[in-house]
This record gives sequence, C-alpha cells and structure tokens, in this order.
Amino acid sequence: MGEFDLIARYFTRPVHRAALGIGDDCALLQPAPGTQMAISCDMLVQGRHFFADTDPRRLGHKSLAVNLSDLAACGAKPLAFTLALALPEVNEPWLAAFAEGLFALADAHGCELIGGDTTAGPLNICITVFGEVPVVNGTSQALLRSGARAGDNLYVSGTLGDARLALEALQGKLSVPEAVLAVVRERLQRPTPRVALGQALRGIASAAIDVSDGLIGDLGHILERSRVGAIVQVDQLVQCIACHAQAAQTDDASDLHLSQEQWRALALCGGDDYELLFTAPTSQSAAVATAARASQTPVRRVGRIEAATGLRLIDDQGKVLPNHYASFDHFA
Repeated sequence: MGEFDLIARYFTRPVHRAALGIGDDCALLQPAPGTQMAISCDMLVQGRHFFADTDPRRLGHKSLAVNLSDLAACGAKPLAFTLALALPEVNEPWLAAFAEGLFALADAHGCELIGGDTTAGPLNICITVFGEVPVVNGTSQALLRSGARAGDNLYVSGTLGDARLALEALQGKLSVPEAVLAVVRERLQRPTPRVALGQALRGIASAAIDVSDGLIGDLGHILERSRVGAIVQVDQLVQCIACHAQAAQTDDASDLHLSQEQWRALALCGGDDYELLFTAPTSQSAAVATAARASQTPVRRVGRIEAATGLRLIDDQGKVLPNHYASFDHFA
C-alpha cells in the first residue's frame, strides 16, 4: 500500500467546519466572527511517551486527547486537527484500530482531521490542533498562565497521580494489584481531556494549565508567568488519588501498600494526568462549583496563591513539608 492509498483508506473523511480539508497543499479554516484561533502541537514518540505494545485504539485516543487538553487549558472550543504520522511499516489492522480510537474522540468533540503527512520511520505521532475562543468587547476570553493573583484559590480537576502509578507498575517499579492496575492503566492510556470544564471556566478562572508533566512543574509555569507564589495542601491531593486507586474494590485491592511519601510523590510529580490546574478569585468560588457541575467534572480546591514568590507544601495539619519533588523533564 502506498502513502496516498494509506491516507485515503484510513484518514480521509469529509470535513464540515473547515473551508477545505485533505487533498490540497493547505487546509483552510475560517474562524467564526468575534473569535481567536487557539493552536497547539504535541508529539508522541514510541519508547518515550508510550510502550510498543500499547493498544492502537487507546493510542489513537491519547494522541488526540493530549492536544485537546491544551485547548481545554486555554478555554478553547475544538475545531480541527492535522496528523503527522511516521510508521515503521504499513500494518493495516494496527492502522484501522488507531484510526478508530482517534476518530471516536475527534467525533465526540466535533474536531475534524483536515490534513497532515505520513512517512516511513520509527513510530512517531504529531498532532496540531486548532480551536477558537471568543473575543468580547475586544478582550480575548482565553485562559492564560499569567493571570493568577494573590488570594486566588488553587483548584485541580479529577485526580492526579493515577497515570504515574500505572507507569511505575508497568515498568516493574511498583507492585500493584490487577484490579487497581486496570483502573489506573485506563487513566494512563485513555486520558479524559477536560474540554467542557475549560470552556465553562472562561470568565471565572484567572489562570489555567493542563497537568502533563506533574503538578510541581506545571504549577511552576503559572507562578513564573504570574509572578506569584503558592501554598499547596499536599494531602488533599493524596486523599484524592488514594480514593480513586481504591475505587477498584476487590479482594486484592487491599494489597496496594504505598507509603505516605510515595502517595505524595505520585500526586505532586506524576505526569500524563491531563487534568486542569487553575486559579480563581475567592469571589468566584460558587461559579467554579457551578462550572464543575455543568461540565460534570469533579474539582477540588488544593491551595491558594500568595504574593511572595515560591512554592510551599503543607500537610493536612498545616505543617510545612520539605519540597524535594521534581516533575518530568525530557532533557533533565
């Protein structure tokens, strides 16, 4: 099968939102009046971002999910995406399953494939996603990293650390019961982009980011861009992940034994969660709760923003904890 036959068979679909999709040198997008384009790009490399034996349906889902998560962090509505795909060989069953997982998530968010590229090489998946955010009275409604202010509450959606727990179990670093592994492996390989929550937080959140490399590092980006500091209630995060991991209650779930330090490291340093970490003024607390209900997304307050720069970690008794945690860095 040649390159263009592969594209035609597995990745060519009619477009509805784009002015022009696959088939020409460029696709054409027409933003709606009164909106700005939001654009993001993410790459997944075999051996770095996913195991070679990852189910291709799940891989198709995750490839787009990590990009939709960026749109969610910006409060953007998904529109379209491009796909650049390097393949070591043409494996038709693999391609069919990958495309199925990819398009199932794309259709769920009304996000259509409008172009891209294919080539031979080590398995590498690169997606660029396009979304739109409204502009009201000349002001963009996009959520940015730079708007956090002293006194704001700090929130996180969903749970943190599940994906890291799954990764360490799959790498043989931790022993995890099968029932628990089934739950957290789903979080690692099929993350849920919080698109609805991101849009619901427009005009409410003061700053936002998605948690892809771990809370410690990603919160650091907000603090740096906003020129503020923060206090994080670590055990609020730990209680959340512990409850989630134990949700797979079976006879062997009680065999999951992690120390308090291990739970804290999972919650603070774990990547691949793709939850939203955001700040909002105290006056918006009720609005945050309404946005969470409207988007059917659990949200938990985990700290607050301070004027003094730096990050302080405290336990559930308010005791300051040593901060020796670090998030994932590809080149560290």
